[in-house]
Amino acid sequence: MATTKKQAQSKTEVTTSETEKKKMPAKTEKKPVAKKIVKKTEKKAVEKADQEVVVESAEIAAAEAVKSGSFIPALGRRKTSIARVRLIKNGKGLVTVNGKKMETYFTTYELREDVLAPLKAVGQADTVDVSAKVTGGGIRGQAQAIRLGISRALIVLNPTFRTVLKKLGYMTRDPRKRQRKMFGKKSARRSPQWSKR
Repeated sequence: MATTKKQAQSKTEVTTSETEKKKMPAKTEKKPVAKKIVKKTEKKAVEKADQEVVVESAEIAAAEAVKSGSFIPALGRRKTSIARVRLIKNGKGLVTVNGKKMETYFTTYELREDVLAPLKAVGQADTVDVSAKVTGGGIRGQAQAIRLGISRALIVLNPTFRTVLKKLGYMTRDPRKRQRKMFGKKSARRSPQWSKR
């Protein structure tokens, strides 16, 4: 009986010492991994800072070009949105909306593609900068108003672009708007519920 208790105690001591040994190397291995993660995050932060500096310098150049007067103004509308667009010649493909980058203003891929569609259709996506100021309406109406403004400015830049843009439907001003509520109705068209008695 005494030998079995001693054997059981020695087995538990062995298992605890083994688990402690397993835990110890794991802790020492994690420290270098943490250092690598810190280095990676530092590198990413440096890369982001470099990209921001490049974008800021491009925005400054675009602002200077606008001040010098080498831009083509155009107006685009959709629903209740109005976009004042400036197409800056000899650019790098930078698009700003209300002083922000297009990627931050239009968060969805579909809206970004909507804005850039006329530039891509005529192959001017990397050769021209766009500065737009938009007011009114929702985010989709604003994107489509900018699209119309860019299309109109591209035609002033080169009248041969008109056939391509017209075929894709980027030159038509979409007149559809929300109708006002009519009297005697619940909304524009909806009639009140009819009751028999």
